[in-house]
Amino acid sequence: MTIRQTIRTTALTGLVLSLAACGGSNSKLFNWNPDNAPEGGYRDVTTESHMSDDVNGVTRTNPADRGARSSVFDLFTNSSDPNITVDVNKYIWQASLDVLDFLPIQSVDPFTGIIVTGYGTPPGGGRAYRATIHVTDPALDARSLKVALESRGGTVSADTVSAVEDAILTRARQLRIADSNL
Repeated sequence: MTIRQTIRTTALTGLVLSLAACGGSNSKLFNWNPDNAPEGGYRDVTTESHMSDDVNGVTRTNPADRGARSSVFDLFTNSSDPNITVDVNKYIWQASLDVLDFLPIQSVDPFTGIIVTGYGTPPGGGRAYRATIHVTDPALDARSLKVALESRGGTVSADTVSAVEDAILTRARQLRIADSNL
């Protein structure tokens, strides 16, 4: 008789758990009473999830609308679209901020890898510069870094730009070595 009770209890528990898993936030299983509705009524989740909002020219949509289905195995794969997601090398990013710390930062976008600075004078120098740094790749490589320098008088020589790029890459390698010694 105890085996029969154990099987019955297990089956009943499984039935209750599977029934509980069927209820969703928009099923209105437990919130059907309109007297208990929040102010302004119930929100229709099915229509709100299909809406997209346009913020600063970037349209964000629900991944379910794009036909993408997620599963547990998505944690182990890199299924993101490389045209949408941009990876930035953290060492080059930090080295750019360290080397050009004398320049006031005007704009930073870590998602696209762009740092825009205002005019500033380097220590020991008399000429004011402004820089735009673009980190394009997650690799610690010279091809991942693009630096554009400008002075108040116009363009800057290619040797100066190359020296700044070398300083940033050297500092990035130092940061990586220091990080690997942890």
